[in-house]
Amino acid sequence: MPDTPAPPGADGDVPGLTACALCAGETLGAGDPLPGGQLARLRALADRGAARLTEVDCLDECERGDVVAARPSGRSRRSGAAPVWFERLSGDPDTAALEAWLRTGGPGTHPVPPALGERVIHRGG
Repeated sequence: MPDTPAPPGADGDVPGLTACALCAGETLGAGDPLPGGQLARLRALADRGAARLTEVDCLDECERGDVVAARPSGRSRRSGAAPVWFERLSGDPDTAALEAWLRTGGPGTHPVPPALGERVIHRGG
């Protein structure tokens, strides 16, 4: 009987997220109803096992606010997948769409969901 591939994340090989801790929360600002704002949402997403979260002081995209880079899982990276960068990714709907996409495998496994399409930063190349 052939091996059945494990679902994304079943073997601990989950996508990663790199978030700018300094600009997290800029998009919604004081109007964000969640204590801790966007960074709290991303931490909760990671706590639920959807991604590994790395917080950095700056991603050098300051004018874009709420910058997050979704990193492919190790398996996807070895297959040639690249990170997907997002700007102004904030609030419950954006975070839910991000989490759902990451749970299906994220970068390299499925296209960015339409709900996040306008948030993608198209990097040079």
